[in-house]
Amino acid sequence: MTHLIQVEQLYRYYGEHCAVNNVSFTLEKGEILGFLGPNGAGKSSTMQMICGNLAPTSGLILINGVDILDHPKEAKRELGYLPEVPPVYRDLTVDEFLEYCGKLHSLVGVKLKAAVAQAKERCGLIDVGGRLIGNLSKGYQQRVGIAQAILHNPAVIILDEPTVGLDPIQIREIRGLIRELGQDHGIILSTHILPEVQESCTRVQIIHQGQLVMNDSIDGLTQRMRASSLIMETRGAPDLERLRFVDGVQRIDDLGGGRYRIYHDKDKNPAERVTEIVVGQGAGLISISPERLSMEEIFIDITQHAVLTEPHPEESDL
Repeated sequence: MTHLIQVEQLYRYYGEHCAVNNVSFTLEKGEILGFLGPNGAGKSSTMQMICGNLAPTSGLILINGVDILDHPKEAKRELGYLPEVPPVYRDLTVDEFLEYCGKLHSLVGVKLKAAVAQAKERCGLIDVGGRLIGNLSKGYQQRVGIAQAILHNPAVIILDEPTVGLDPIQIREIRGLIRELGQDHGIILSTHILPEVQESCTRVQIIHQGQLVMNDSIDGLTQRMRASSLIMETRGAPDLERLRFVDGVQRIDDLGGGRYRIYHDKDKNPAERVTEIVVGQGAGLISISPERLSMEEIFIDITQHAVLTEPHPEESDL
C-alpha cells in the first residue's frame, strides 16, 4: 500500500544547527494529522521540505509514492497548500481567481469549469462566485484559500494555521470543512491552537528541538489527558493516613475547603476503595472524580521532559 506521505530520516541543517533531526512519519488517506510544535521547533522547516520549497540536508520524502527531490513537478501535483495568509487576489472575483488557479494547474475547458464548480460547492462558495474577494469576510477568504488548495483534487492537503483570526462561528465552519475534506484526502494541519487538534484531527504529532517527541492517535491523546489523580470533596475531615495506605495511592494533597487531590499509579484506580473508606468514616463524601489534564498541560509536559538525541555526527558534514 502506498502512503500519501512517507517521510524517512529527514534532516535539515542551517550551518551547524540541526533544525530537523531524524524525523520519520507517514500519512494515509482519511487521516487528519495535527502537527504541533513551539516556535523554533522545526515545524516550519519540515512543512517546507514536504511542500518542496526547501531541500532537506538528507532524508526521503515521497508524496503519493513520488520522490519530491527526483520528480518535483509530479510530486507537487499531488499537493494542495494553504499558507497562513491565504494567497488570494483581492481585486478578482471568486470565480476569476479560481479559474486562474485552475489554469496554473493546467486545467482548461470543461475540466476547468467542473473543477471550479466542485471546489466552490465543497467550500460553500456557490453564492459568492461573482463577488470580489476583497469584499468577503475573513472566513470566506479562508474558504477561497482552501478552494484553491483542493482545486486540482490533490491526494494531500496541507493547511497552515487555517483558523487564525476567525470568529467562533467561522472557526466552527472551517473545522467542519476540514473534517469533510479529510474523508477523501490526507490532511496535515499545522497549528498553534491546541483545541484545534482535538476538534479536527485523527492523529497528532509534536515536534520539539527538531525531533518528533509525540506521534499518537486522538484516542491515545485522550488517554494521556486522563491524569493519574482524583479530586475528592468532603463535608468533614477524612482520615488521610488510612487513605494513604490504599493500594495504588501515592500521596494525598490537602487543597483546602474540604478538597483533596489523590495521586495514584497509572494502572490502578483506587476511587472505589477510597469511596468505601470515606463513606464508612462518615466524612460526608460530596464527590470524587478523575482529574483531567488540559491539552496545554500535556504539550508543556512533553516538550519539557522529552528525551532528545544528538544528531548523527556524519550528518553535520552533509
